[in-house]
Amino acid sequence: MSDSEFVEKDMRVVDSCCESACGGETAKADPRWRRVLWVALVVNAAMFAVEMIAGAAADSRALQADALDFLGDAANYALSLAVVGAALTWRARAALIKSLFMLGFAGWVFGSAVLAFVNNSSPDPVTMGGVGALALAANAGVAVMLYRYRTGDANMRSVWICSRNDAIGNVAVMLAALGVFGTGSAWPDLIVASIMAALALTGGFQVFRHAIAELKSAPMVVKQA
Repeated sequence: MSDSEFVEKDMRVVDSCCESACGGETAKADPRWRRVLWVALVVNAAMFAVEMIAGAAADSRALQADALDFLGDAANYALSLAVVGAALTWRARAALIKSLFMLGFAGWVFGSAVLAFVNNSSPDPVTMGGVGALALAANAGVAVMLYRYRTGDANMRSVWICSRNDAIGNVAVMLAALGVFGTGSAWPDLIVASIMAALALTGGFQVFRHAIAELKSAPMVVKQA
């Protein structure tokens, strides 16, 4: 196996929501799968807006970090729909743009958490809990729609797993709200936000690294074809 073929194969098996969601002949051949992706895209984009607005109103960094997760998922679904069947170079460019966006947004969440700590601000636990419950319902609904595809190919399984894991993140936000309510401190909110932003940073760096590798390997793949 040549180096370029090895790199391309390695990119396909990376356990990353973004990488696994992009492309795939199965998705292109199944109109029901595409409809589910469209619904998931709309739900995640809407919840991103809701949580960002609510996070700013409640002064909650955990809600803002969860909004980042919704944005990442919406971008995953949009990339899935936009670059299905596209050349490796275009898929890599799309992933590269998304990774830069993820890194910038995660950095903003970290920065806002530091400012909240310095200013000793405390979020509104009622808003946190209510919006967290709404986000949990949205993710649970998407996960139910994707449940039938949990035993499909790697693309389908990974998208369902991402939605399932997002629901766990929503529970973490609700627990943070309970912690803020019980202690009167912002620490539960800041801790959950930092963990979620750290995961987003890690994912962003991973996607960036893989996108660069794919861009470097694409000319060699074309030359051999």
